[in-house]
Amino acid sequence: MQKRWLFEGEYDNAIVDLLQDELQISSTIAKLLSQRGVASFDEARSFFRPSLDQLHDPFLMKDMDKAVNRLTEAIGNGEKILVYGDYDVDGTTSVAIFYGFLNAFYDQLGYYIPDRYKEGYGVSAEGVQYAKDNGYSLIVTLDCGIKAMDKVEMANGLGIDVIICDHHMPGDELPAAYAVLDPKRKDCTYPYKELSGCGVGFKLLQGFSIQSGIEPEVAYEFLDLLAVSIASDIVPITGENRVMAYFGLKKLNSAPRPGLKALIALNKVQKNLTISSVVFGIGPRINASGRMGHAGSAVELLLAETEEAAVALANTVNDTNDARRDFDSSITEEAIAMIHSDEGFEQAKSTVLYKHDWHKGVIGIVASRCIDKFYKPTVILTESNDMVTGSARSVMGFDVYEAICECSDLLEQYGGHMYAAGVTMPIENVEAFKVRFEEAVARKITDDQLIPCLKIDSLMRLEEIDQKFYNIISQMAPFGPQNMQPVFVSENVYATNVKVLKEQHLKFSVRQEGTNVAYDVIGFGFGEYSDLIDSGMRFNIAYTIEENEFRGHKSLQLFIKDIKFD
Repeated sequence: MQKRWLFEGEYDNAIVDLLQDELQISSTIAKLLSQRGVASFDEARSFFRPSLDQLHDPFLMKDMDKAVNRLTEAIGNGEKILVYGDYDVDGTTSVAIFYGFLNAFYDQLGYYIPDRYKEGYGVSAEGVQYAKDNGYSLIVTLDCGIKAMDKVEMANGLGIDVIICDHHMPGDELPAAYAVLDPKRKDCTYPYKELSGCGVGFKLLQGFSIQSGIEPEVAYEFLDLLAVSIASDIVPITGENRVMAYFGLKKLNSAPRPGLKALIALNKVQKNLTISSVVFGIGPRINASGRMGHAGSAVELLLAETEEAAVALANTVNDTNDARRDFDSSITEEAIAMIHSDEGFEQAKSTVLYKHDWHKGVIGIVASRCIDKFYKPTVILTESNDMVTGSARSVMGFDVYEAICECSDLLEQYGGHMYAAGVTMPIENVEAFKVRFEEAVARKITDDQLIPCLKIDSLMRLEEIDQKFYNIISQMAPFGPQNMQPVFVSENVYATNVKVLKEQHLKFSVRQEGTNVAYDVIGFGFGEYSDLIDSGMRFNIAYTIEENEFRGHKSLQLFIKDIKFD
């Protein structure tokens, strides 16, 4: 699919010149740093040399003192504490960190993950009742709770206090909980707003450690789990998230806890884990438990204390993920076939598909797959508990939640944000929803938003690339949202030694007029361009720079992101 190239905005030339001079770096790298908000020598040092000292004081977060005091009181009084988490990666890692930390010295503790199919997302009435029936007097919610008004009222009525640790956008009112930790609440002046749900729970443990005189290293032992949460929840890799992910990935690659070590072994990653390899290799396996069954098995794996127990649990989780992949694959095939058979699809600005027996646990993944192929705001619907439930995904720059809000009178329930949302509706409203959603999208979406966008960091000549350049670029990791691996464009290049691998991948050497420099290039899925490239014609190439190791020899190579011909 043809992409539009979007070059990053204008630079502050004064800052670029300053960085170039003070750091003795090329203008290209100075521009990359400027794009990432680095404007001085000291900021560059902090960026290139992350330190746990850069983490903010947890007591800067609104209600942190109340939350820490209540947690301390509960432990001092021997109260039963229920750690309550969501069923996705962020929620299960949150529970594993919070429960694992406290369980090392306190045994009046339990955890609860709601059933995706019976209870749905967030704090459930069943969960609150479970706490009451089992003598819990304090519930700590992790990665959920910020909109659980009635469930918190229920807990209060039953004599149970609630501490909420969440990172989702609050509504106009906050639940009447004992303490509400959420950096996105309007009256919270915490300096960093983009923590994962697991990150908010981690800040509570940091605050508790400070007040209780526990060494900070005790909490830092859980940074491997926190890195998995940060990667899998697709939060920005900036500020505190980048620092915690940096040290969490170090632990993942050197001394991960048994459960993660077993998952890494199953994933067969040859190189060091990155944010990307966690997102695509570790995260889906943990997520699969909650998608296909109950997420309690994922928490059990993450809390495993021995390698033997971890390996057995990891194999079970992996089998669940294999089953998820089968559902994902077959439903995606059905969805694509339905799209191809729809005569009006070409003119439509959106995709809405419904089949009563699709598996609820994978419809969000299928929506994303459809966007990968057709690039239109997409809603995938299935039947569940005598209602139709669905997941929506969007394209860059288009607010799918806003479009869903315009269909609210047809919906029993809905929620989400700009790029992802969920809906529930009566079966008889499906056709009306298809029409209304298409109207809402067509009214606001632009033609550009229906073309996939590739963000380009900088235009660059091939001769600028060398080992020193690559070494500096690699120190900008970990890469992820808002700190993506830099994508460069080199213009008027030509190819030699063109080969097609496995009938679909492209391999060649790239050269540019006016220089003798040549680099090996690999382009997965770009085999269709082989004849054009092999003809000697000039073209423009968008790429990232990677280091390839073969038989002990390291060399730089370029990974194609896109090719354009004039």
